[in-house]
Amino acid sequence: MQDDNQETGQPLTLEDLLKQAIVEGFVEVPMLPEIANRAFALANDKDSDASQMAQLIQSDPALAGHVMRIANSAAYTPMANLVSLQQAIARLGMNVISEIAISAVLSAKLFNTPGYETYVEANWHHALATSLWAKEIARHCRVNVEVAFLAGLIHSIGRPAILQTLIDIASQDNLALDPAEVHRLEDQYWLDVSTMVVRRWHMPALVVDTIEHLASPFSDGAASKMAAVVDAAKHFAEAMFTGQTAELSQFGELPSINQLNIYPEETQQLLSMQEVIEQRLKGLTA
Repeated sequence: MQDDNQETGQPLTLEDLLKQAIVEGFVEVPMLPEIANRAFALANDKDSDASQMAQLIQSDPALAGHVMRIANSAAYTPMANLVSLQQAIARLGMNVISEIAISAVLSAKLFNTPGYETYVEANWHHALATSLWAKEIARHCRVNVEVAFLAGLIHSIGRPAILQTLIDIASQDNLALDPAEVHRLEDQYWLDVSTMVVRRWHMPALVVDTIEHLASPFSDGAASKMAAVVDAAKHFAEAMFTGQTAELSQFGELPSINQLNIYPEETQQLLSMQEVIEQRLKGLTA
């Protein structure tokens, strides 16, 4: 039975129930596959080697097959035929292989969102594109490329988490879901829930701090700069999907681009990576 609002005596609205779930920590967050954490840790451990990464990925045959298929795609190794994970790691590097593996295990399939599957998948593709753009922007700005990729990948993880929570609330309280209201609540609360998810997943401190700073990325500090990288990457991804990357003026007006001191000619240089990013995105979502 749906609870009443103690102040008004009226039944709690869907938004009331969502806010209550967020405050009380009842938003259902799927467990982060251990292999994702370990892959990221290995990629960032200077003492690790290719054999350790290969052994980790091979512990999950389905994941190993997925990684090899993407590693052999035209986006990553044109004119090459990789026959083993160790060869793929030697050719592409630990970080790229870990990114492929992490992208595979952190997918839209982590969440149960009946009726919204296509929408959630589209959001996941946008997150993947954001992560790929974040890498290029981070490389240009000389900040941690691996953290930029991971932060870009999971920055909007709160969106499917909110959808799953709203679907669960509606089912429990016999409420009808209005798509317009669902997306309004998603837009309003996704960042709060993204922060909750990355904390529960015990992501690296800079990743957590970056997500927390997305609400106001325009201050000093490493996390704020990384948040500006992710914010800019979001806009690059959106422009890529909508075919608006040719309109350079819109990028010069972005506060995040100004904070990162990226000049118009540098923006043009970054945008020249679009075809490469489109190919890599195609490989990651195949």
